[in-house]
Amino acid sequence: MPSPASSKSKPRLAAKVAKPRRVAQASMQQVALQWHAQGLVAGVDEAGRGPLAGPVMAAAVILDDQNPITGLADSKRLTAQSRDRLYDVIRANALCFAVAQASVEEIDQLNILQATLLAMRRAVLGLRLPPKLVLVDGNRLPVLPMRCEAIVKGDALVAAISAASILAKVTRDRWCDEVALHYPAYGFAQHKGYGTAQHLAALQAHGASPLHRTTFAPVREVLAVGAGRAEVRVAQRSTAGQVEPLGMDALL
Repeated sequence: MPSPASSKSKPRLAAKVAKPRRVAQASMQQVALQWHAQGLVAGVDEAGRGPLAGPVMAAAVILDDQNPITGLADSKRLTAQSRDRLYDVIRANALCFAVAQASVEEIDQLNILQATLLAMRRAVLGLRLPPKLVLVDGNRLPVLPMRCEAIVKGDALVAAISAASILAKVTRDRWCDEVALHYPAYGFAQHKGYGTAQHLAALQAHGASPLHRTTFAPVREVLAVGAGRAEVRVAQRSTAGQVEPLGMDALL
C-alpha cells in the first residue's frame, strides 16, 4: 500500500505537467495578436488599366498621421488642377511614396490584371520604409511579403489609397502629354490612351503605334486589318511583276 506521502505527490506532478500546456496556449495567442500590432500603413492604387496604349502605373503611399493632407479623394472625382496641386502636396508631406509601372510588353505578355498587380508589387517594394500593412484599392491583391487587404472603392474611403490614386493618375497623364509630342497624330494628350472616338479614328487612319497594347481588341482588330491589306499588296506586287512566258510561235 503506498504511503500517504507518495499518494500526495501525484497531484503535484500532474500540475507540473499541465503548466506547459497553458504557456503554449498563451504564446499562440501572442502570435495571433502580432497581426494587429500597429505599424506603418501603405495605400496602393493604379492608373491606366483601361487605355489602349501605354504602361499601367501604380503608386504606394505612406502618409504622416501627424501631418494630414486635406482634400484627398478618388483621383477620378478631382479636376486636373486639383490633382496637380495635391500631387505636389503628397510628395512633400508623405512619409514616403513610390511610383512604378508595367510596360506595354508586359501587359501584352501577362494580361492587364497580372501586369497591374506587378506594378503594385514594384511600387510597394520601392518604398523607403517597409509598411506593416498594405491597403489596396479593388478586390485583387499583389503578392507581397507583408499583410495586405483589398478594399473595394478604397480610393474614396482610405486617405492613403486616395493619395496613391492621385500620384498614379498624374504620373500617367504626364506620360501621355510627353508621348503626344512624339506621336501627335493619335491625340494622347486629349484622351490619355482611352478608346474614345478620336482615338479609334486615329487608329483606323494611322494604324497602331509601338505604344499600343496589341492584345486589346480595338488594336488587335486594326492590326489584323492592316496585316490583311499588306498581304493583298504583296500579292498584287507579285502578280504585277510576273512576265508571261513566250510561246514557240512568238519565237518564230
